[in-house]
Amino acid sequence: MPNPKPDDRSDNVEKLQEMVDNTLENIEAAEETLQFADGEEKQQIINKNKRREESIQAMRNEIKDEYRDQHQ
Repeated sequence: MPNPKPDDRSDNVEKLQEMVDNTLENIEAAEETLQFADGEEKQQIINKNKRREESIQAMRNEIKDEYRDQHQ
């Protein structure tokens, strides 16, 4: 059985930032579709974007933690 790869976190900040950027793009795309959505679909989009905003905040907190860990 091969040895597991060592835990390389050197690019975590970059990966997390890319995830934030992608999520922001998804929010923008969803907001553009709101004008074409009906009541229930509109509410689903709004709810999903709220969850996306929460995820972004969590990812930004993780970015801060990773940056701090890398620069100690």
